[in-house]
Amino acid sequence: MCTAITYKSACHYFGRNLDIELSYFENVVVTPRHFKFDFRKSESMKSHYAIIGMATVQNGYPLYYEATNEKGLSVAGLKFPENADYKPYTEGKENIAPFELIPYILGKCSDIAEAKELLLGINILDEDFSDELPLSPLHWLIADRNKAITVESIGEGLKIYDNAVGVLTNNPTFDYHMMNLNNYMFLCEGTAENKINPEIELKNYSLGMGALGLPGDFSSGSRFVKAVFVKTKSVSGETEKESVDQFFHILNSVAMPKGCILTKDGKYEYTLYSGCCNTDKGIYYYTTYDNSARASVDMFASDLEGEELYVYELK
Repeated sequence: MCTAITYKSACHYFGRNLDIELSYFENVVVTPRHFKFDFRKSESMKSHYAIIGMATVQNGYPLYYEATNEKGLSVAGLKFPENADYKPYTEGKENIAPFELIPYILGKCSDIAEAKELLLGINILDEDFSDELPLSPLHWLIADRNKAITVESIGEGLKIYDNAVGVLTNNPTFDYHMMNLNNYMFLCEGTAENKINPEIELKNYSLGMGALGLPGDFSSGSRFVKAVFVKTKSVSGETEKESVDQFFHILNSVAMPKGCILTKDGKYEYTLYSGCCNTDKGIYYYTTYDNSARASVDMFASDLEGEELYVYELK
């Protein structure tokens, strides 16, 4: 389970909560422009845009959870069980495995228009990274400074949705989440109105009653609605600190405390980390469940003309 959002003040920000039951030893990873990306069924990429994000590095390969490139384009993969449907090898398409999609798009594209065009020629390939790391069922939020899309590989094929709210959670499919949002169009940040019977004296006995009915549980449908509401109503100054503070406040509104979500195998799912990237400046901020002090990594402080990954251990 996860929640990903976009946010704009003076700069543009992109990030997510990773909600999971265990760590895969993730780190902040900067991929410089000349790190060689080998793809299973597609031509290797020897030169590309530089990338920063959270990843697990396996056999020298960065498995990004979410990332941003030096042009400000960002991608996050979120769990999409029972709906994700990856396809066999297809002639005439670029066959890209799910774990390759983030570097493939961010390596080649500078904005949403280029990403959309590239996606039209992609087949999401059903091929595991390894026997120890089988494929995760995912869908993706992709965003630049001005637009966002949701990408889902389902039984009917590859779906690309314009995402006007800049939010993504998990199941069901994205079109359901947008339809479900209609059920909450009455929510507001002000006071509630007496629509039952104006002749009966009904009062707002507390601040915040305009948002009565806003979901507060941890289901993906509820987190989608709450994240959209909180993000849409959020107000911050335009300094970096004010903007980043507000971004983490939005994520915290849909974060999972340990002990509230029990998985089928008896483990607790919780917000392992929260990440936020200033996509204009290439600065990645994060907090972890055990350390709420914010840390950051500046992509442009690394030698982006290099060939080796820069791996920054989480504090």
